[in-house]
Amino acid sequence: MTTDFPDSEEFGLKSQMRRASVSICSNIAEGCGRRGDREFRRFLDVAMGSACELECETILSFDLLFIAEAIQEQLLAVLIEVKRMLSGLISRLVVQRQSHRRPESRSERTAEARRNPPPKADS
Repeated sequence: MTTDFPDSEEFGLKSQMRRASVSICSNIAEGCGRRGDREFRRFLDVAMGSACELECETILSFDLLFIAEAIQEQLLAVLIEVKRMLSGLISRLVVQRQSHRRPESRSERTAEARRNPPPKADS
């Protein structure tokens, strides 16, 4: 997609878009190789940021007349789908994490009760 960009963009927008594209899949892959869901989620957040960055750069490329409108629409449709899939995966990890939380210990409940005692009943 960036092959027809002007030579002046070789180390600018062209390079940035290529790095953002690679960053999306690389962060998903690296996150999969990590130990737990918390680290995986952090890498998915980075991948989402890269997808948003690429979305912005695609719009900018069209505005600068580097790509045709049809190409822009095609790229944005793919990016919307990628972001939707990332959001779904992130949401699933959050729900899993919440459902696997350990119950509060007795000492945690006692400490909370001391900090927030129930209101006294009127005599």
